[in-house]
Amino acid sequence: MPERTDYPALIAGQTTVNRMINSGESGLAVLTRLLREVEPAVGAAGLVFVEFTPAGGRVIVATGSAEFVTGRPLPATDPATVCLLAGPPVRVVRVDAIPGPLADEAAARGLHQMIMARAEIGGLTVGSLHALYPAGEPLEASQRAVVGYVAACIAHMYGDQSGFPVRGDGPVVAALADGLAVVDRDGRVRLWNPAAARVTGRSTDEALSRPLPFPLPPPGQVLDHRLPDGRWLRITAGELPGPNALRVVTFRDITDQQRRDHDRDLFIAVTSHELRTPVTVIKGYADTLTDHWESLSDDDRRQAARIIGQRANELARLVDRLLTAATENRPGEEPAAPFDLVDALRAAVLDLPADLRHRIVLDLPADLPKALGDRHSLATVLTELGTNAGKYSLPDTPIEIGAEANERTVSFRVADRGIGIRPEHVERAFDRFWQGESGDRRRYRGAGLGLYLVRQIVEQQNGWVSLRPRAGGGTVAEVRLPRG
Repeated sequence: MPERTDYPALIAGQTTVNRMINSGESGLAVLTRLLREVEPAVGAAGLVFVEFTPAGGRVIVATGSAEFVTGRPLPATDPATVCLLAGPPVRVVRVDAIPGPLADEAAARGLHQMIMARAEIGGLTVGSLHALYPAGEPLEASQRAVVGYVAACIAHMYGDQSGFPVRGDGPVVAALADGLAVVDRDGRVRLWNPAAARVTGRSTDEALSRPLPFPLPPPGQVLDHRLPDGRWLRITAGELPGPNALRVVTFRDITDQQRRDHDRDLFIAVTSHELRTPVTVIKGYADTLTDHWESLSDDDRRQAARIIGQRANELARLVDRLLTAATENRPGEEPAAPFDLVDALRAAVLDLPADLRHRIVLDLPADLPKALGDRHSLATVLTELGTNAGKYSLPDTPIEIGAEANERTVSFRVADRGIGIRPEHVERAFDRFWQGESGDRRRYRGAGLGLYLVRQIVEQQNGWVSLRPRAGGGTVAEVRLPRG
């Protein structure tokens, strides 16, 4: 039987990926390119990588015929998640042997078998790689070996933490325990525990008999220090009793805490600005109507009332987003029911602000099956996605809304022709308070809550949402819901 694995293509593809890494690229962009290069080399119909955290998994990259699962969550209690984390690290699996609708949908697309390989670091599973194939194709040992090799390469990327984990709370970060060092009176390291090596990236051999790779705070004090790679350490020190003047130093990685503190400060700064703007406009026009009613024409009064109404709606939406995000209340508590997605989308478009509504271009099939979910909350989802599309694109460009269905899901997409989204940001964009730009120089308004709430709403309805760059420029947001 001829060899199915295209080794020259695999080597060429990996060379391309290495060039990306050497030029400074990292994270999701590199992982996406790697999977796209590997897919034809192993003869797969599609490749999928699932990133795992203590709370479960999420598909962060999918290519080829499997691209439809991009963004799909896999909760820790999902039988499919348990199946993926059990068994040998590299194996061939029949898709119909994996419980749950995700496998059913893959099978409906003709994907009936797969090679799966876990990406592991020190016994911790950071993700799993899946190469999917149609039924009946014999899978060779060489294909399994290559998929296992690529999974190991991805695990190495996670070990380097160059843009990984994508979701910021993965096991690579969560597994870091406190580092411990003992230094002598000359400041040279005499003890360096394994956690210290993991936290700093400096092995025991590299650390012993050398100065600490970070400042030493005075005894009893705490110092937050940023490492050259951008991570933050919280360092404490104390003196050991005895004649040798030894000092014990403990330190931990607080990068996530620093990020949360930064997000909180950014949230306060941005929301204070976002609240101030509509309030100032509303007050200004209300004062104008009160003080100059008699001197204003009917058209002037209507225009003032229209602007007050628009700004009040903006203010109401912002307050609603703030309250929902601050209290962690789950929106859309109504029980799921079948509803007409096309009709719901058309109605939601009518409720959009006028300046956004006239840019909408609808491409909705007449025979779309019903979706299963909360129709009322769909208006919120479309408003957030439409507002996002309008904010990051020029005022005279269209915002396209389309819909389609397959055997398991009904979906709609919102596509703009704006500045686009960088591949490494397609997951971070759903984080609460996260923004592509920050500080006083941000070109685009917003509190960084819209996409966070969209994901909360959609996933509560057993659906999922994803972002991707649009071919030709811009961004596509896609929402998938179960069929009704």
